[in-house]
Amino acid sequence: MSISGISSALFTPTAGQGRRGQGAAGTGQAAETAPPGTPAAEKNLTSDQQSQLRELKKTDAEVRTHEQAHKTAGGPYAGSIQLEYTTGPDGRRYATAGEVPIDVSPVRGNPEATITKMEVVKRAALAPQNPSPQDRAVASQADATKAQAQTELRQSRSGDEQDGNAQSGGLLQVNALQVASNYQRAASVTQPAFNVVAISA
Repeated sequence: MSISGISSALFTPTAGQGRRGQGAAGTGQAAETAPPGTPAAEKNLTSDQQSQLRELKKTDAEVRTHEQAHKTAGGPYAGSIQLEYTTGPDGRRYATAGEVPIDVSPVRGNPEATITKMEVVKRAALAPQNPSPQDRAVASQADATKAQAQTELRQSRSGDEQDGNAQSGGLLQVNALQVASNYQRAASVTQPAFNVVAISA
């Protein structure tokens, strides 16, 4: 069971489950007197076939639950569930592997959106109760992409702050010069001419 990234990642089959033909494939045939998939057909199975059928039913439920967890958590970035089937000894098809494609590419020119997206991708990768090794690899890829976006965002904000400080410093300097100039003009206009007289006793 897996999740597959449109940009490269796949949620892969869970441990113990193979791709098509590698799982618990049913090779036995139900009795010819009962249509495939009916309770009567199951009753006519050998004990080995019945054991195989129970395993197929269990795997089918696990695969569907696993892939649905990826799909639900992946939201708008997850594609449709893709299942692979094995025909059981009762003539029915059972899901034995599956994957969910998911977009793991960064949002071009928008590190904030990339960070948010990678958080969703990681949740989707780890959503099943037992994530596969490939699921964990997708989560790690999302972490790496998120970290890169965070670095880009910090650099962008640092650059903006430096530009803002430079502009602010320039304004302060201009204002200080203007105040000094105004003070000098005011002093020259308002300063009265006094004659200093020394008074002695």
